[in-house]
Order: sequence, then structure tokens, then C-alpha cells
Amino acid sequence: MPIEIVCKIKFAEEDAKPKEKEAGDEQSLLGAAQGAAAPRDLATFASTSTLHGLGRACGRGPHGLRRTLWALALLTSLAAFLYQAAGLARGYLTRPHLVAMDPAAPAPAAGFPAVTLCNINRFRHSALSDADIFHLANLTGLPPKDRDGHRAAGLRYPEPDMVDILNRTGHQLADMLKSCNFSGHHCSASNFSVVYTRYGKCYTFNADPQSSLPSRAGGMGSGLEIMLDIQQEEYLPIWRETNETSFEAGIRVQIHSQEEPPYIHQLGFGVSPGFQTFVSCQEQRLTYLPQPWGNCRAESGLREPELQGYSAYSVSACRLRCEKEAVLQRCHCRMVHMPGNETICPPNIYIECADHTLGLPRAAIHSSTHPSIHPSTPSSADVASVGWCWRENFLVLDVFFEALTSEAMEQRAAYGLSALLGDLGGQMGLFIGASVLTLLEILDYIYEVSWDRLKRVWRRPKTPLRTSTGGISTLGLQELKEQSPCPSRGHIEGGGASGLLPNHHHPPGP
Repeated sequence: MPIEIVCKIKFAEEDAKPKEKEAGDEQSLLGAAQGAAAPRDLATFASTSTLHGLGRACGRGPHGLRRTLWALALLTSLAAFLYQAAGLARGYLTRPHLVAMDPAAPAPAAGFPAVTLCNINRFRHSALSDADIFHLANLTGLPPKDRDGHRAAGLRYPEPDMVDILNRTGHQLADMLKSCNFSGHHCSASNFSVVYTRYGKCYTFNADPQSSLPSRAGGMGSGLEIMLDIQQEEYLPIWRETNETSFEAGIRVQIHSQEEPPYIHQLGFGVSPGFQTFVSCQEQRLTYLPQPWGNCRAESGLREPELQGYSAYSVSACRLRCEKEAVLQRCHCRMVHMPGNETICPPNIYIECADHTLGLPRAAIHSSTHPSIHPSTPSSADVASVGWCWRENFLVLDVFFEALTSEAMEQRAAYGLSALLGDLGGQMGLFIGASVLTLLEILDYIYEVSWDRLKRVWRRPKTPLRTSTGGISTLGLQELKEQSPCPSRGHIEGGGASGLLPNHHHPPGP
């Protein structure tokens, strides 16, 4: 078993030093020992923590029934707080919202909306050529025959131009429009613009957003009033049913803003011949919340998100754009009513390349005009003015503002982050009496304990062979053997030379 002899040698010059120096050395040693002391234990932390009940459950003292009851109460309150906090978090993540409506908000713009109308019949029968009937067989259902009734077998026709076919064979507004008045002033077909939709060639009144016509008053007679001849004698005969064949007669109408393209096959309404239809409108301005409250595309800066091919973002424009991308991916072409400069699909694959409706984001701010439709039969004077064919071909459409006010609807968050933090703070104070500073205390204690353990792992001290503090020196046995001039005990017994230190256990030799 190794034996270590420690020799404490006090030098003579140390005696002259005052005792205050030794006291200072001892104090420095005590300070170093206190700096390397272990962190607070759990009992010490619990007795100083601001968390209610923790000191009584985990503090210093005997472990009895009272401490057990306090520990159960603390755990029960903590579980109740966590349950309530989870419910509040789930409610916040559902992103609830409410709609605030102002039914009498002043209209931001008194401009009259755009009115798009389409004849339900896409092609006039008298305007179709043999080549048109041959190419449009899948759309119209008509058998490809020549004028004499013979099938056009073996005939070769040039490649069709769908835009040319729609322009030539569609109903012309100059032939359909019999009367037009806007706010008491006469209007004509020149006030309408040509636009293409799923119904073919259509016409839009007041389409230019730069020169929008104003609406000076509300009520009947202050808007657009037109009389149309739908030319039902030009309707195609129904040979067989197709996706593009209509069993109806009349026109399709959509009222929209100038920045929004018509999406008339889904958002329009029908007007039948033989009736005078009154459409009272009211502007509705909708403000949607951005994500994650809904599927809404937020504004970029002060402008709406851009959509290629359109001056402004709208749901209709986004739908048409998405439908075009789907048709391009499937058929490598686009339909006439879709935006872009790509190749237009030939009529023989129009049905195969049917568009697809996709899930689309909404604009953050959307303005629309909601019509209220009131059909009525015309007066006897009106019937007499156009003759017996009124109920077959003629109709009157009257579009006007009900009042020069708009309906503002705004989505607002029903449960925001500030409300969530307030509810969490209330539940935390009710059940465990804690606050944000209490959480910081717990985190600080965890950091203190973790950092102490890491330091113990990283710094494992080695016991030095020689240490010197002030006037005290410590020597090991091996150093004494190397530095001492005294011979070993065996040499003394063997008659060797005597050392510096006398041997008191054996007499000196002869």
C-alpha cells in the first residue's frame, strides 16, 4: 500500500510577516471554494420560487401528510391549467372570424357597372357554311351535309379558324338591338364591346374602366334599358344533345365591375323573351382576411397581386387563368375565351378539352354588384308596337342602381393572439398563480443545473504532486527520495556513510 509523507516546511522569513497576510490567504481560499460551490438544490429553489404551492410541496421540512396533500393539489392545478391551455390553443388554431357589415356605407365610386349579355344560341343557322357544319359537328350535333342534303363524304375543307367562325356565325348586336337608353340618353351598338365567353360572341356595355359611365341617381329610368330581338328563328335545330347544345331561348346576362372579366356561364342569369325584366343592383365591397384565416391571397404592398393577362386580380380572372393552364397541359392549346397568345384549339377537340374548375384563392379586397331580378310581362302598348312575335323573340332589360350606396362587408379575426395570451395568463394565474417571470425563474434554474453538470463533465481536475500556497509547501514521498541526500535504511545498516539526519533507532557503528 503506497504511503505518502507530507512535510510542511515553514520558512524563517514567513515569521516576520504579519498575521493579517495569513488571514487574507485564508479568506481568498474560502472565496475560491465558495465560487466553485454546487448550484441550488430543488428544496432551496422551491422555497424562493414565486410559483404558488411549490415551496410547500418541495421545500425544506419533514415529509408528512400535509406535504403530500400540497403536492397533489399542485399537480392537480397544473393538469387543469394544461388542459385549459390546450383548449385555448385549439380554438386559436381554428382561426375563427366574424363578418362586420355596414349596409349603408357611401359608395366609393358612383360608376355604373359593366353589363355583359350573350345570346344562348352560339351559332346562327343561316350563317353556317358546309365547312362550318363539318367542323362544328361535335359542338352543334348537326350532321355534316351540303346544302342539297347530301353528306359531304370525301370533301376536304381548309383548317378552321375558331375566332373567324364565331365572328361570322354569332348573333350580331346591330341586328338584335332594337332600342337602347342610358339615364335618359340614347345609346347604340357602338357603346358595346365584343367579348368571347363560353357562349361564343358576346357584348359588354360600359366595359372600359378608363371611361366608365357615371350613375347620377338610383331607381328605374336612371340605368340601362334595352330591347333585344333574340332571333329565335336562327337557333340551331336540335338533332342530338351535346354539352354545348341548349334547349333554352333568350339571353344570358352578367353584371360585374370593369376590371373583372365575365364568367357568364356560372355567374350569369337568364332572361327569357316575352318579358320585361327589372334588375336592381347594389354594390357590395368585400374585404377578406389573408391566410391562415382563409384561402385569400394578400396584397403585395399597396397593389393587388398581379395576374398575367389581366389588369387586376379577381376570382373570375383567376379561374380563367387556371382553366387555361389545365387545357394547355391536356391539349396543348387554349379556347377562344381564355387569355393568352397560345394556339386556339380546333373545334373538333373542344369537348375533349373541357375546362376544369380548380380551388382558387380570393382577392383580399373584392368589389361586386349583386342584382335583384324582377321579371314582369310587358304592357299592351309594348306588345302592339312589336306585333305578334313578341313572346317568341323580344325582351326588355332594365338595369339600375337601387340606391347610390354600397354594402361593405369585412372579415375580422374573432380570436387573435392578444386574446389568446390574455386567456392563458388568466388561466395560469387562476390555477398555479404563475406569470411570465415565474417561467423565467424555472428556466433559469434548469439552466443553472444543466450548466453545472456540463462543467463537471468537461473539467475533471487532476491531483497535482506539488502545490504551494503562500508559505506552505507540500512534498510527496517520491520527491523526498529524489531530493534527500540521506541514504536508505539498508545502506545505513550495511556500514555506509551516515546521513544528515541521525538514526535514533540504531546505535552508530564502530
